[in-house]
Amino acid sequence: MEEIFPPDKKKFLEEHYPFTPVPDMDQMYRCLHCVEVIRVGDYKVFKGRDGFLFICCPNAPACNGSVIDWMPIESG
Repeated sequence: MEEIFPPDKKKFLEEHYPFTPVPDMDQMYRCLHCVEVIRVGDYKVFKGRDGFLFICCPNAPACNGSVIDWMPIESG
């Protein structure tokens, strides 16, 4: 897979996030693959051989977690 760099990460997230609601860029989630707390806006994007765009953990490629593996951090 090839890493790509969207010029407007907020807009990219709004257009490609597969769930609703789209999280805020500063929201904190836990990646279930690497177990790290991540900031949503630090995500990386990788393009598969078929052209599909994957929203991935900021720790990629060492972590193979994608947006489906992120759990919101509950405040309080």
